[in-house]
Amino acid sequence: MTSPVIPTIRPARPEDVPAVVAMVHELAEYERAAEQCHLTNEQLTSALFTTAPALFGHVAVDANDEPVGFALWFLNFSTWAGVHGIHLEDLYVRPAARGTGAGRLLLAALADICVRRGYQRLEWWMIDWNPAAGFYASIGAEQMSEWVPYRLSGAALRELAEHATTAGTRMGDRPGRVPDRGDEA
Repeated sequence: MTSPVIPTIRPARPEDVPAVVAMVHELAEYERAAEQCHLTNEQLTSALFTTAPALFGHVAVDANDEPVGFALWFLNFSTWAGVHGIHLEDLYVRPAARGTGAGRLLLAALADICVRRGYQRLEWWMIDWNPAAGFYASIGAEQMSEWVPYRLSGAALRELAEHATTAGTRMGDRPGRVPDRGDEA
């Protein structure tokens, strides 16, 4: 019996986008939310490969350099610690590649980025029934049960945004530009 080939981890490249998008849709289906996933190749390409990206990606590739797993992540910032960290948005390994160490290697790559850059944490959300909870505990991750996630979206998001418009506090309208140092975008 041959042992599974250990994947290689590398930053995502533009040619990886179709495979990563397909895996994002596989993840959404696994999480019983396929109808909520609308990511396109164009959207992911734009997010990852713009001049100043806010989203980053790594892939686990097989011996043929084909992606079999991915991690999409972005920076966060702890005001208490005064340093950045990484928020892992999605981690996924295709079923055929599970058990090869791909998930652990993807997380290890992000942990390495944190340590080398002086970031103090790597965080992610997990759906409560995901059996990966045991794996996460085995690598030393702690469940943060004292924190409760909130989300503002859809009509409620638009309604709250109207308050900014009517109060005269609207920041710039140009996509991709966030006001810096109090300047209007």
